[in-house]
Amino acid sequence: MKKRIMIMSATIIALLVIIIVSASFYFYNVAIARTDKTFLDGNPDLEANSNIDNPFADSKDWWARQSLQEWSLTSDDGLKLHAYYLPAAAPTDKTVIIAHGYSGHSELMSGFAQMYHEDLGYNVLLPDARGHGKSEGDYIGFGWPERKDYLKWIDLVIERTGKETQIVLHGVSMGGATVMMTSGEELPPQVKAIVEDCGYTSVTDELTYQLKRMYKLPSFPLVQSTSLLTKIRAEYSFGEASALEQVKKSKTPMLFIHGGGDLFVPTEMVYELYENGPEQKRLFVVPDAGHGMARQFDPEGYDREVTEFIGTYVQ
Repeated sequence: MKKRIMIMSATIIALLVIIIVSASFYFYNVAIARTDKTFLDGNPDLEANSNIDNPFADSKDWWARQSLQEWSLTSDDGLKLHAYYLPAAAPTDKTVIIAHGYSGHSELMSGFAQMYHEDLGYNVLLPDARGHGKSEGDYIGFGWPERKDYLKWIDLVIERTGKETQIVLHGVSMGGATVMMTSGEELPPQVKAIVEDCGYTSVTDELTYQLKRMYKLPSFPLVQSTSLLTKIRAEYSFGEASALEQVKKSKTPMLFIHGGGDLFVPTEMVYELYENGPEQKRLFVVPDAGHGMARQFDPEGYDREVTEFIGTYVQ
């Protein structure tokens, strides 16, 4: 009888291990690997406010008319990364580096590029994150390995535009997390200000939230097991990928933006980020705006906040 119980217990444990490992591979392929993210199609949390008019719809046509330079660099781990560069209409020492969101690419940030280029007179650099667009990579880093890529983009901007250049980082969603994670590194003095829009506190927090919201599953042990698989395959773990810990170390002025109706990256995350952010900071929450919709929901307020904030630090 005792032997039978031991065999049954071992069988159950083995089955549980198989289930957890299989689920880890499934969630890695869904969320981390460079694959079509069709699981997000029709997600109601992403479609909040999607019925409002987009005042920046013509930015795609504007983008298509621009004479864009194509820049590239090689990441520390050997990936060839791609970016578009648009010089300002008049010579300037001001450059913005814009970070796109999860499963996106640089061209989707055309509305922000137009704001900086046309309204503020900036040079604009729009990188494709690793695993996105024209950049190499077979996984998504959620901003953590990308932070090192952004250090190299910053260095390249300084190299090509001069040591007197003044740089702003602006990111939305995963791009917001990317610029926050970059902020905790040792940045050159040319980086004057950072604008983060609807970024998450950490990869663990965001995936835990989404696992419960989208799949009705607890975080343990799937987040931990998928993190281990990600460490093996992509060389980073969810636990280390924390925007919150990075902004605690940041000394760069930072504007935190979020939608008050964001259910994809919950609004409460921005308050924790802001509270732990650098000494020079500002918070702008747009009531009722869904994920990544703050600028569409309040165009005048958004552009005013960005212009006033970066104008304090960029001369």
